[in-house]
Amino acid sequence: MSLVDTSWVEDNLSKIKLIDCSWHLPDTLRKPHEEYLNHHLPNAIFFDLDKNSDQRSDLPHMLPSKEKWNEIISKLGIKNNDRIIIYDNSDLVSSCRLWYSFIYFGHDPKLVSVLDGGFEKWKSEKRTVTKEVTKLFPTLYKSTERKDLVKLKIQIEENVLKQEFKVLDARSKERFEVKEKEPRKGLRSGSIPNSLCLPFKELLKKDKTFKSKNELVKIFKSVLKHDFSSKVVFSCGSGVTASVLALAYSLIDNKYNPVIYDCLLYTSPSPRD
Repeated sequence: MSLVDTSWVEDNLSKIKLIDCSWHLPDTLRKPHEEYLNHHLPNAIFFDLDKNSDQRSDLPHMLPSKEKWNEIISKLGIKNNDRIIIYDNSDLVSSCRLWYSFIYFGHDPKLVSVLDGGFEKWKSEKRTVTKEVTKLFPTLYKSTERKDLVKLKIQIEENVLKQEFKVLDARSKERFEVKEKEPRKGLRSGSIPNSLCLPFKELLKKDKTFKSKNELVKIFKSVLKHDFSSKVVFSCGSGVTASVLALAYSLIDNKYNPVIYDCLLYTSPSPRD
């Protein structure tokens, strides 16, 4: 199950690894780690989405190498068989990006979920929060890359003509149609040719929980039309909100493996040894 609710998390706090993956756009001036230190879910550890992305790339939030991922996750004290629940305190539902990352690096998808509604819903229900920072005990995490879950730039470019899969863009329609500038300096406006726009916020209720399966089916069908059940790849500005679409799609098709457009430096379209 890609999503769990607040009641389930509260009942299973002693059996799960909780990760706070809050992230905010730079222009908000919010500092997610400071917010985590101020209050978070009991036993939660903090995952820095900026620092734990590929630092060699000039693009934000690209997946790191397998070796770097092993190092990051091992330092956080996470094991390969841990039941992982990810939440955030972000308007962008940044927890979905980490959900996708764990699946890309081979963690059993049945063992990785996002807290529906995130920290805001947890707090609104007057559930326990804490300032206590969880002590970390390093592990030896070993990942296996699912390279089929990434589309690279060259594959996206080739698909413009081949049309072997549909590309859904999670950004707002204003950004997609170049009626609004990108929020990051130096990021060119526009969209991938032949791509479709489905703003991620359309999949969420006011309390930031995901809409029902039936509602999600209608939304995706309204965009994909007759290609609803075909191969779908998700994109956005840096891979964060694309992962929101991917998680939502997994809610209506439990056999779907989330595929994201990512500019990896460490892989290629053909498998490596």
